[in-house]
Amino acid sequence: MCGIVGYIGKRDTAPLLLEGLQRLEYRGYDSAGIAIQVTSGGKPAGLKTAKAKGRVRDLEERVPKRFAGTSGIAHTRWATHGAPNDVNAHPHLDPEEKVAVVHNGIIDNAAELRAKLTADGVTFVSDTDTEVLAHLIARAQGERLEARVQEALRHIEGTYGIAVLHADFPERIVVARNGSPVVLGIGENEMFVASDVAALVSHTRQVVTLDDGEMATIKAGDYRTYTTEGSRTSSSPETVEYAAESYDMGGHDTYMHKEIAEQADAVDRVLRGRIDDRFATVHLGGLNLDPRDARAVRRVKILGCGTSYHAGMIGAQMIEELARIPADAEPASEFRYRNPVVDPDTLYIAVSQSGETYDALAAVQELKRKGARVLGVINVVGSAIAREADGGVYVHAGPEICVVSTKCFTNTVVSFGLLALHLGRTRDLSVKDGKRIIEGLRRLPGQIAEILAQEEEIAKLAQEYAEAHSMLFIGRVRGFPVALEASLKLKEVSYIHAEAYPASELKHGPLALIEPAMPTVAIVPDDDLLEKNRAALEEIKARSGRILAVAHQEQEKADHTILVPKNEDELDPILMGIPLQLLAYHTALTLGRDIDKPRNLAKSVTVE
Repeated sequence: MCGIVGYIGKRDTAPLLLEGLQRLEYRGYDSAGIAIQVTSGGKPAGLKTAKAKGRVRDLEERVPKRFAGTSGIAHTRWATHGAPNDVNAHPHLDPEEKVAVVHNGIIDNAAELRAKLTADGVTFVSDTDTEVLAHLIARAQGERLEARVQEALRHIEGTYGIAVLHADFPERIVVARNGSPVVLGIGENEMFVASDVAALVSHTRQVVTLDDGEMATIKAGDYRTYTTEGSRTSSSPETVEYAAESYDMGGHDTYMHKEIAEQADAVDRVLRGRIDDRFATVHLGGLNLDPRDARAVRRVKILGCGTSYHAGMIGAQMIEELARIPADAEPASEFRYRNPVVDPDTLYIAVSQSGETYDALAAVQELKRKGARVLGVINVVGSAIAREADGGVYVHAGPEICVVSTKCFTNTVVSFGLLALHLGRTRDLSVKDGKRIIEGLRRLPGQIAEILAQEEEIAKLAQEYAEAHSMLFIGRVRGFPVALEASLKLKEVSYIHAEAYPASELKHGPLALIEPAMPTVAIVPDDDLLEKNRAALEEIKARSGRILAVAHQEQEKADHTILVPKNEDELDPILMGIPLQLLAYHTALTLGRDIDKPRNLAKSVTVE
């Protein structure tokens, strides 16, 4: 959640920080704020802040014209403690306005600390947990800012990514990480800090990603990293894979539209260099899973949240079908709280677009503590889950800025197809079937382009269905996770209530909801369950329900059919969700929604 930006150098700081916040606004956008170490006559003259409820553009209007300084921190918020308003916006200051703190995460023992500080005479002005940290740093003793921050953090329980300014230490910014990302940007005689590289790539592609329990001090000319206990650490800069242009809209009206349109190229990218025609398999060098280990796997458990969970459901089906290993998917947010049995013969796979999803990361850490083998299916290189896991697959979707995931979902499912093929060929999948799947994978980019060419027709359908107050999505076996993901997309971006059910469950309750005012979207692949799915359409039509089918051939009982090119049965789910991304997008467009920044949501969920 939330976005952090910091800068120290010789340039005017406020414009740099505001630009960075705009690039991070997808991480939180209910309030924003900025703190600058201002100068007077070339000398430090204390801290000044500006804060505003709403978007970064609202903050820009609040920033005074005379707001000059060469170091500062800024924040765009997704509220956890306290309503979105000016007072609860970050940065938070101590009463003397010497300390400014921006914070991502949640301080679990904030109420307890707040009570103790209040008893000591401290007056709080906000409802946030973060203000506790500002007071603790201000009251800490030490000749160095680093020591004061370390002392304050010893009292903190919970997750944090923080950046701290102090009026008495104008030449530095101190940052720390525990469960929420912090990235340093290395420039020439200037340094940056952010919660996401998106805020940095306009200025530098050399970055250092902090680990949990790690801190850093940045000055204009250098940086150093160390643990919260004070021990020095060794962190070398890495080069960011994508340039600044990858984070721009590229001529599209929204990031969501751009990212839907990029899917053919994104899928081509995830396949590139990985297919081995000679042995009808794929190379996944980052798995760290040799053939002996792969054959020893007796079960696969996939963990993810939201869209990643749905991708994991499709992945589990692929692994069962191609590798004949029992596999299932489960919400990571539930897994670690039910005291699961951790089996040494089970391969665990954590799925996360950002690689920082807190629930998935916590599940990985618990599994590692119990000796499990854990792989990651991740989009962001060097992210927390990527570093914690024993190995994994990068999905190479490229930067995804819209809160609602599209291309990353598609590339994640394709990556599971690669993994399933790899496991299958290591075990008992024939060369013939291996080649069949490879041919199907190679057809995907062209078939995605065919689907995207239907956008105008799908947009017209969206205008017709946008009047619905609720929609039902159904599918069987391979089609059910597609229905779940499509219903989530519609909910997220259009705010229309939607539910997904297995088509086989219609008679067990959901049929009571069917009426003309409640349309049904049916996933109807041309596979061995085609007639079963058609029977479900008959049941809905007999009750005067409207039907929009996504199918490989026209469906007689449907009011409308979106045709999708046929691939191999196992790979069809990859294609069948794409027109429903467009349906959700154009429904939201018809309803005038804020497509890239849906209400109440943020892109990277780094808190529970």
